[in-house]
Amino acid sequence: MGNFENIIYGILDKKTTKTLVIVLTVMAFFLSLLMFPTKLVLAKMLPGKSDNTFSIYIDTPAGSSIEQTKHVSSCVINILKKEKEVMNMELFLGQGIPLDYAGLVKGASMKHTENVAELSVNLTDKHHRKEPSFLMVQRLRPVIQKTCTPLVRGTNIKLVEQPSGPPTLASIVVEVHGENLSKIRDLSVDVADVLSNTKGLVDVDLMADENFVKYDLIPDKEKIARSGLSVKQVNNILYLAFEGMVIGHKNSKNSPDQIGIFLVLDDESKTLPISSEDALQSKLSSLNLMNMRGMMVPLSEVVTIKKVMSNYMIMHKDLSRMTNVVAETDMVSQVYPLLEARDAMIEKFSKGYIVTKAPFSTYMFDLYLEDKHTHEKFLLRWDGEMKVTLDTFRDLGAAFIAALVLIFLLLVIYYKSFIISGIVLLGSFLSLIGVIVGHWVANWFTTETFFLTATSLIGFIALIGISSRNSLLLIDFAKSLMLYHGMKKRRAIAVAAATRAKPIMLTAVAIILGSALLASDPVFGGLGVALISGTVAAVFVSLFFVPVLMDNAKAMDFDKDTQCEVGHKENISITK
Repeated sequence: MGNFENIIYGILDKKTTKTLVIVLTVMAFFLSLLMFPTKLVLAKMLPGKSDNTFSIYIDTPAGSSIEQTKHVSSCVINILKKEKEVMNMELFLGQGIPLDYAGLVKGASMKHTENVAELSVNLTDKHHRKEPSFLMVQRLRPVIQKTCTPLVRGTNIKLVEQPSGPPTLASIVVEVHGENLSKIRDLSVDVADVLSNTKGLVDVDLMADENFVKYDLIPDKEKIARSGLSVKQVNNILYLAFEGMVIGHKNSKNSPDQIGIFLVLDDESKTLPISSEDALQSKLSSLNLMNMRGMMVPLSEVVTIKKVMSNYMIMHKDLSRMTNVVAETDMVSQVYPLLEARDAMIEKFSKGYIVTKAPFSTYMFDLYLEDKHTHEKFLLRWDGEMKVTLDTFRDLGAAFIAALVLIFLLLVIYYKSFIISGIVLLGSFLSLIGVIVGHWVANWFTTETFFLTATSLIGFIALIGISSRNSLLLIDFAKSLMLYHGMKKRRAIAVAAATRAKPIMLTAVAIILGSALLASDPVFGGLGVALISGTVAAVFVSLFFVPVLMDNAKAMDFDKDTQCEVGHKENISITK
C-alpha cells in the first residue's frame, strides 16, 4: 500500500491535481444526470416480467353480434396456433376470463356483452423458453392487429401481460372529466387520436360505448288481447327466436344442481340476412303463435318495431362524469410518451379551449380546459402505471432525502462539525454516478431495454450507508493519526487512504459478489446493478475525492499543542 499512499499524497500535494480530481468528479456527476434527458438511461416503475401466460382482450364495436366477435377471435386463435411456445388457449366469448392479477383493475368481471371476448394463452415454462413473454407479446401484437382488426371495422385488440408490480388499468390512462357527455366524447376521441400518433404507445382504446342504431321490439298489449294471446307468450317466443331460454330442467346424480335445458333457434334461422327494419319485419312475420281459438297469429301483427339510438355508458369517478382513454407502452418508459403526448394535446386543444397547466403537485401533468365560447370546463387527468411510477419515484426520492438528513444530523452530533458531516454526505451522494452509468452499461448486454426502476432507487438508498462507512473509516483514522501521532494532515490522509483501501475493497467485493445473483433477475435486476455499480463508484469517490475534500477542510486542522498533549497519553503504533 506504500505506492498507493504516495499516489494519494502526490494528488494532495499539488493544487492542480486536486482541482483536476474535483473537476472530473463534478463532470462525471453532471454527465451521468444528462443520460436521462438524452434517453441513454430510461426510467420506469418496473421492467417487463416474463410469465407463463398472457391475455388478449377483443372488443368489437358496440352493437356487434356474437358471431362477429367469434369471427375475430378465431382469427387470433389461428395465428397463435402457429407459435411453438403456446401450450393451450381458452376463449371466453361474450365475457371476461376468471379474474387474474391483471384483470383485477381492468374490469374483466364486468364484461357480459356480445361484442367482447377474452383469450387466455398459456405458454411453456419460462425457465425452458428462450423468448420472454413480454418480447413475444411485442412481436405478436402488430401481426395480430394487422390481420384480425380489419375483419370487423372498429375492432380493438389488446395484448395484456401480467404486471410485475401493482396492477393498473393501463400503462397510460387519460381521464376526461366534465358534465357535457357529448363534448366529453369528442374530447376523448381527440385524446385517443393524439395517443395513437405518439411513438411508443400501442393498444390505444377509448373505454366508452359507441352510439349505434338498434331496434326495440315492443309488444302491443291491446292487439295481443284481441288476438287471444298473452304477453308472456309473445315474450317467450321473442327470447326463443333471438336469445334462447331455459324451458326445463334435468336432474343428474353427477351434478348437485339441476341442469337447464336450453332451447334456441340455430344460427342460420335466427340470423338476419341484412341489418334493416324490413329484414326484421320479415323475420317476425315468419314466427307464428297459436291463440286460444287454435288460430295462428303472425308475431309481426302484435309487435311494434321502433328504431332508436343506443345510450352512452356513463362513468363516474370522485362524483364527476368521466371517460377513460387508455394506452400501453411498447417496451419504453411511460414518462417520455406522456410528455410528448401532453405537448401535442396542448397544441391541439388551444384552438378551441383555454388550456391551463396544473400546478406542481400530485397531479402536476393534468390539463384544465375551458371552452372559449360556452365556457364549459373540462379536466384531462393522467393516471395508470405512469401515475404509480411518478408516485413511487417521488416517495423513494423523499425517503432518500430523509435518509441523507438523518445521516447528516447523526454525523453532526458525532463530529460536532458541519463540514466533516457534509464531506461524508457528499461522498455518499456521488455514488449515484455509478448507479446511472451501471444501468447504461447493463443496457449493452441485454436484448431489451434495461430500465432504471424503483428497485434501482432502493439499491441507491441502501448504498448511502455503505458509502458513508467508507468515508467514516478514512476520516476517523486520519484524525487519530493527527491527534495521537502528531502526523501532518496531508500525510495522515494519505496513510489513512492507503491503510483503509484494503478493507474498503474487500467490502466492495463482497457486496458485488452478493449482488451479482440479483443482476439477472427480471424484476430485481435494477437493485443488483445499482448495488454493483454504485459500490464501485463509492470506492473511487472514497479513495480519491473524499481525501481531496478532507485536505481542503479546515475542520480537519488541529492545534499542535492538542496533538502533543493527546499524543503523550496514548502510544499507538501504525503499520504501513
